[in-house]
Amino acid sequence: MQTAPAPPLWQQLQATAKLLHLVRQGQSGTAAMDTVPAPLRAGVQALAFHAWRQMGRATALRDCLVQRPPPPGADAMLCLALALIWDPKQALYDEFTLVNQAVEALKRVASSRAHANFVNACLRRFLRERAQLIADTDADPQALWNHPLWWVQRLQREYPDHWEGLLQASNTQAPMTLRVNLRRCAAADYLQRLHEAGMGAVAAQGAAIVLDKAVPVARLPGFAQGLVAVQDAAAQWAAPLLLQGLGARPRILDACAAPGGKTAHLLELADAQVLAIDKDAHRLEKIHANLQRLGLHAQVRQGDAAKPQAWWDGVLFDGILLDAPCTASGIVRRHPDVRWLRREEDIAQLATVQAQMLRALWPLLRPGGRMVYCTCSIFKAEGQEQIEEFLGTQGDARSLPAPGHLLPRGAPQGLYDNLGHEHDGFFYALLEKRHA
Repeated sequence: MQTAPAPPLWQQLQATAKLLHLVRQGQSGTAAMDTVPAPLRAGVQALAFHAWRQMGRATALRDCLVQRPPPPGADAMLCLALALIWDPKQALYDEFTLVNQAVEALKRVASSRAHANFVNACLRRFLRERAQLIADTDADPQALWNHPLWWVQRLQREYPDHWEGLLQASNTQAPMTLRVNLRRCAAADYLQRLHEAGMGAVAAQGAAIVLDKAVPVARLPGFAQGLVAVQDAAAQWAAPLLLQGLGARPRILDACAAPGGKTAHLLELADAQVLAIDKDAHRLEKIHANLQRLGLHAQVRQGDAAKPQAWWDGVLFDGILLDAPCTASGIVRRHPDVRWLRREEDIAQLATVQAQMLRALWPLLRPGGRMVYCTCSIFKAEGQEQIEEFLGTQGDARSLPAPGHLLPRGAPQGLYDNLGHEHDGFFYALLEKRHA
């Protein structure tokens, strides 16, 4: 059976530039990727991820080359091409081929055709004056670190000793980490199956396994049979942290549950009664699909965690897992678009939502019950500061030992250094409700 030929590079560049433009307009990279035709998706994702990790330098170079940016479509292509060619050591394609194909992509779009020659001139000037232009942008923190300036400055304030390591870690490629379904397979046995299949991997904490190289999930032994799920090692702290001390058959609420990774982990580790809610009806389908593949069952319902009166039956929970919406600043190596999608004002807005959810869900917890509050963020307003404020106003809440801010790979005080394996940035707090 013959495989279909790879799409031409100009077509991939065209789709990637459109993707970058959608993120600039405020759409997440994940949602924007869903609009890319399936035959192009793998190539476009590789190009887009590379570009987002170099976009700070690319936009700085663009500003050196033009007095005023061209219209959005042409500007997205110009910045994409600069991101892909500025550093020959990281280039995915020959630079002259890429320039030619970028110009060809513009010529094939009616709205951008008039700007093809302009973009061509800018890119060829860059190739002639590369060394000087790079030197001219070296002093720009956004170019140097490939993060928005406000992001760099915030990390400098919050982590004065480690901000450089955090930024460096965010520009690396995240590993593929698995969670073994312990109801169906022991972690050591599954690791052996991976080795027998020729896949390098190492065991991490609990049921986590880190692959040497990412592979399509269909290639994972027993994936379709529910032996394993894909979940970062830091995210795998949520379920065991909540379950400790809850006793047999606890009644648990998983708020903001989609796509269901933590819901499934709770059920893999305990005979729990789990109610999983999420505001997004479309994302609830992913919870159902994940639970079905893993052979697990939970009650799944659409609901807003900040408005429990619309879905709560009045029976108190033994445990509540609140994986609150956040900036996702801890997972930018896995979702490199996030740094360009977020605005600094988003932090305060999301912190307000997080506080509302904490206050709304706390009365649903029985005395002696426990709540895990977590975010995939390294910004303290969404973690440490959020919990300190909650504890200051909630007299019946006390803090129990928990990881706090887990810093991603490369950060000197991250969990990575203690356990010797990679993980994303996360925050965890464990709260217990005092008896009256």
